[in-house]
Parts: sequence; C-alpha cells; structure tokens
Amino acid sequence: MTGSVEGANADGTHESVPRERRAVVAKRVDSGNADLTEITQLAAAAGYEVVGELSQTRTEDAAFMFGEGKVAELRDRVRRTDAGAVIVDNDVGPYQTFNIGGELPEGVEVIDRFTLILEIFGQRANTRKAQLQVELAELRYELPRAEAKASLAKRDERPGFMGLGEYDESVERDIKRQISEIQDELESIAEKEEARREQRRDSGFDLVALAGYTNAGKSTLMRRLAAEIDVDENVDRHPDLDTTAESQDMLFTTLGTTTRRAAMEKRDVLLTDTVGFIADLPHWLVESFESTLDSVYRADLVLLVVDASEPVEAMREKLVTSHDTLYERNEAPVVTVFNKVDRLVPGELADKRGALSGVAPDPVAVSAKTGAGVAELRDRVEDELPDWERERLVLPVSDEAMSLVSWIHDHGHVDEESYASDQVTVDFEAKPSIVARARSKAAALAPAESP
Repeated sequence: MTGSVEGANADGTHESVPRERRAVVAKRVDSGNADLTEITQLAAAAGYEVVGELSQTRTEDAAFMFGEGKVAELRDRVRRTDAGAVIVDNDVGPYQTFNIGGELPEGVEVIDRFTLILEIFGQRANTRKAQLQVELAELRYELPRAEAKASLAKRDERPGFMGLGEYDESVERDIKRQISEIQDELESIAEKEEARREQRRDSGFDLVALAGYTNAGKSTLMRRLAAEIDVDENVDRHPDLDTTAESQDMLFTTLGTTTRRAAMEKRDVLLTDTVGFIADLPHWLVESFESTLDSVYRADLVLLVVDASEPVEAMREKLVTSHDTLYERNEAPVVTVFNKVDRLVPGELADKRGALSGVAPDPVAVSAKTGAGVAELRDRVEDELPDWERERLVLPVSDEAMSLVSWIHDHGHVDEESYASDQVTVDFEAKPSIVARARSKAAALAPAESP
C-alpha cells in the first residue's frame, strides 16, 4: 500500500526548500495499515518538507526492512520528488540503513525514527541540561552500533564494517566513558534541582507537573492556568521561574522544563511543563531524559493531559502508556485532563468518558484554548493536593509578630486575622511543614497565650 503527498512543481523541483530538507517518509508494519501522520509531524518539527510518502505491510526484511520491490519504488519516488532524505518510521538497523542508502540516488540520507527524534531534541536543546540529555541519548543510540562493529571486526579479524567505514575499537570505549561523564554531570544538576524543589516547598508552594503526549495542549493549558499571575513579583525568591511557556501546533516545542506560578483559590502552586511523551520510545531514550522526568516523578500532583479530539483507541493507547511511565516511579496522585473539548460534537465527550472509564475514571474536561472547564480544574487541583493543617496563633503585637503574620500570608492561607489592644490572632491553613515553622517562629516571640 502506498500513498503520496508530493508537492513538486510541474518540473519536479522545490525551489523554496533546499534539497537536503525535502524528505520522503516511509513505514513498514507487520499487519494492518501504516499510519504516517506522526512521522510526518515529526519531520515537520525537525524542519523537513515531506514531499512524498510510502508504506508497506509485510514482515521485516533482514536486509532492507522493506521488500526489494518496495525499495525500488522508494528510489523512484525520491528521484521524482528530488528529495534529499528518506525518513523511515521504524528502528532501522545499521546494515539496513546502508543497504537502503545503496539503492537510492547519491547523497540521499536515510534517517530512522529515533535519529529524527534526536535531531529534533538537538535543535530544541537550549540549556546545559537539555544539551547533556540529548548528547546522552545520541551516545546510547550509537553504543550498540559501535559494539556490533567491534564484534564484526573481531570475527572477521579485519577492520571495517561491511562497507560502512573503518572502525577502531577505542570508539566503543570512548562512548562508554562519555556516557559515564555525562551521567555524573546530570546527577549533579539533578541534586541542585531537588534542593530547589525543597526550597519551593519550604516557601509554601505545592508542585504540580503537567504530563502527557506532545501536542496534547500542555503548554497552552499552563498559560491558561498561570495567565492571571505576574511571575515577576517572585523573581527574587524564585529567579528560575520562566515568564512564558511556548504553545505552538508543533511537536517538542517544550524540551526542557518550564515553571510558572499559578494561583488557586487558597494555595500557591508552581506548574512545571516538560517534554511530551511520544509513542514507541525505546527505554534507552526515556532513560536519557530521566532527570527531566524527575519534575513529574517528584511533584505533589500530576495533571495527565490528553487530547480529547483524538479517536478513543488512540486516547486509550496513550493513557495506558502514560500510566506505565508515571506509575513506575511516581507516588503523587494523577488527575487526567481531557483537553481540546471545544473540538468535540455534542454527546462525544460523554461517549469518550464512558469508553475510557477504565483508564480515566474521573477526568476533568477542559478547553485550554477557550478556558472552558478551567475553573473546575483549579478546584480539582486543590482537592487532590496533600491536605493542609489548620492552626490558630495568638501573638503579641510587635514588629517581629507583624513580620510573622506577613510570612504566614505569603506561605499559607489566612482565614481570619483579628487585633486586640496587645495581641493579634491569626487563623490559617498551610502545609504541615509551614505550620510547624510558624509555631517555632511564634514560640521565639515574647510569651503569648494560645487557646
């Protein structure tokens, strides 16, 4: 089965896009019909113009991934569209990559799914942490290939790799050394981030992480929840908070973490958006971004955002995969958010709720675009966060006591504040750790009765 979305001019050229950025996408599946939607989106995210597509349903060919006849068809399509790259939505082995490339016009690059994802990550890595994670993923991708080359060289007792270029066994050792060094640096960064998370908690903030697949609308939802708060007012206490979060119709617009402050009715919340999940990621790639996922694993609450405009089966698959990722290490409660309900026809939301009740028993339905349901989501966040404690302190009227009252306002929710001639009474709710610190600060003041 094949299809095409060729976009060449009448003479077969694409004047506006360099040849090396024009691509034909291809995919092989064992059964059923190959869906090229996601690989096309990934290609666009990496900056390619998809000028053709090809798919095949058959068992994997050890030499070419596709059948030889389909490779010939791929070669013809590349020539017809003057493409400079073939992007294969499969995990293509080094032998297969070399063999496919040998059948294509000279200079055409063969890129598999994971190489494409790494290319996108590399383009979006704007921080030291993100750059290290991308480099780690690239090295983990290359390591088994280097090991295969070493094994072949030993077996044949000669250098080289079936025409793939000379190979030095020291390459494998160097890759392992680099992996170890990067892991050490990422561990150091992770320790600093954990200390920063604890500082935020000590300041009275609850930490809420947004998780979900790319293009589920996490960044748009984050902007909606945080839109009413000026982050700059806390720049001295939290200099790492970002004032914006990208929201574009493109995969992987968020690679690192973005944190913004959002206000609920009583509680101050820090929202963190991070890299989106994507289907069929290998374990080595997920592990490479483990330190980014720590923002999810170590949150007080996770909002799992799902695109409700997708078909039920696609939503189910993504929910199940997300749960596998989240519940592996996460202990915080997870609230499922059905986003993009503005795209649904009447009755469709109820049908999807019913069909997905086993994997999303009590979702919150919202439209980050229009704001529908966001108030209900705020209420749900407060309900699901760890319980606060109530406390009542009676303090002597003094400058130190007024400073403590101000501190309680900043770190908790004051229900009532009353003054008498020589004392102030503060009834408030806060995290247990904040209540304990408030009691300690109160005890250090001049003696006062506590009812």
